[in-house]
Amino acid sequence: MTINNFFNPSNWLNTSGGPLYLQLQRHLTQAITSGKLEPDAALPAERDIALMTGLSRVTVRRAIGTLVEDGLITQKRGSGSFVTEKGRRVEQSLSSLTSFTEDMALRGMSVHSLWTERGLFLPTSKEIEILQLSENSSVVRLSRLRSADGIPLAIERAALSPDILPNPLLVTNSLYEVLGQNGNRPVRATQRISATNLQAEDADILNVEIGVAGLKIERTSYLASGKVVEFTQSIYRGDKYDFVAQLQLAK
Repeated sequence: MTINNFFNPSNWLNTSGGPLYLQLQRHLTQAITSGKLEPDAALPAERDIALMTGLSRVTVRRAIGTLVEDGLITQKRGSGSFVTEKGRRVEQSLSSLTSFTEDMALRGMSVHSLWTERGLFLPTSKEIEILQLSENSSVVRLSRLRSADGIPLAIERAALSPDILPNPLLVTNSLYEVLGQNGNRPVRATQRISATNLQAEDADILNVEIGVAGLKIERTSYLASGKVVEFTQSIYRGDKYDFVAQLQLAK
């Protein structure tokens, strides 16, 4: 089937089939899940889909945007929209405290980090408050792009007290491994997860379109004594990453 035939509205559009964007979304979903549209296949530009379907670009954008949120379509900045590669979504449990490196190793995935910031800096007011720093002290910042099997997944921005990590250059791979060597590996943490739309800087780093869905994670981790170990603010790709929690009914 040619791409023009695939998007020809006479093959799938129904006057009683509900909202137009939903019909296009269902048509694309069925094609992706059935294999008619293969993984990593490029989709036409929104304006071209609009011309082939007779729909408005707003309608096409809404349908595509929903599939991006569902992880069926991936948007790459400067390249366009593609059918998401199968088996490339990553799940992370919320029930255990592990590092990104440890988490990917459990899945047999190859991890790569690209440092964007690593050293001692003047702390922000938020870092002073959470890490309980004095106003004239420094803060350790570790910021990096985390990739697995060559796919950029997350931007991690960790802040720590120099008392916890005197030399940030010691961290070449796993932060928690280094912290464990000096007895400062955290034993518990609180996390706040919220939805976000990726802004230009983060979208560029993660190689996705500006405004696509992502997950913003703020984690504060602690030693057994209650001392704060780290404050991390991370941005995860919404089309590649899932957080999973196991729940039990209260007795």
